[in-house]
Amino acid sequence: MATVFKNLLSNDVATTRTLLNEAIPITGTIVSGTYNDENVKNYAHGMFQSVFDYPVLSSSANHIFDLTYGYASTVGTASNSMNSKKLNIYNQMAQVLVGYDTSGSVRMFDRDGDLTGGDKLEACVFINYARLLTKDEIKKGSYTITLSSSGTPQVVTLGDYGAQNDYRVNSPAGEYGILYTASSPIVTGSGVGLLYYQAGIAVISASTDIIESASFFTGSSTAFGTDAWNISGTCDYMRHIWINNFFNNTTELNSTIYFCRVNNMEFNYSSNPTYLSGSRINVKQNKHDNPISYITTVGLYSADNELLAVAKVSEPLKKDPTNELTLRVRLDY
Repeated sequence: MATVFKNLLSNDVATTRTLLNEAIPITGTIVSGTYNDENVKNYAHGMFQSVFDYPVLSSSANHIFDLTYGYASTVGTASNSMNSKKLNIYNQMAQVLVGYDTSGSVRMFDRDGDLTGGDKLEACVFINYARLLTKDEIKKGSYTITLSSSGTPQVVTLGDYGAQNDYRVNSPAGEYGILYTASSPIVTGSGVGLLYYQAGIAVISASTDIIESASFFTGSSTAFGTDAWNISGTCDYMRHIWINNFFNNTTELNSTIYFCRVNNMEFNYSSNPTYLSGSRINVKQNKHDNPISYITTVGLYSADNELLAVAKVSEPLKKDPTNELTLRVRLDY
């Protein structure tokens, strides 16, 4: 335990933030191919479907995302399969991701994100990625999802193109970008979905030609809002038109750096009992030699001298009155 303390001043402390990114590929073979849907879990309530990277019963299986589908009351009808549950899913997702207007009503998902009117996303497929994949957030401008379409073109890629410099901040769930079908030119109001970066949720319109033309549901090119399929059936179809999905996740690493400055006349003695023998300093050959200590550990203490953190140096550092040291201690959190 230290017996001599040195206070850290404001110019001895600095803070930094580092963003670490990891590339995440989710291929169609994982989602709907390799495991013959054994990596998919459906629930008795039927309100969403969970997808894993290995068969569900495998001890190695990791949950990678949930799929579900819902629509607004403007397109739902009582005769639709699971109508009330689809309405509830849309409202629940909108409450969390879009919030309420001044009258207290739940806002609908907005195609261009301005929330002031215009075209709404009335029927949506929701992809809720696991925190295992997204970490702190999805990196802006890195997201693409490629789907096969029964329309033209046969393969369509959606992405948050240009989101590095153009994203929305009017969501209670954090920042989000617009998903487009082309990187250039980007036409305002042409979005086909939304991507919520911190929440890790992609909202894809089910009223686009990519999805609504699927005869898998209705036998005609009508939107999901009029289909007679249950939510699990919708999720099955979404998985089977899934070709590729790529994005970079982000881990935010915050650091506090302490510059522990040791002046020439400081810490030249040790409080270790072995430092003295017979009231004499062991490392001194004669009484005229300078005192010498070897620094091996740095302790960070609270204001009332309670030890909070310990840092070890790679090798002992010789300290005597003829030299000075600055030890850089980084605390990550």
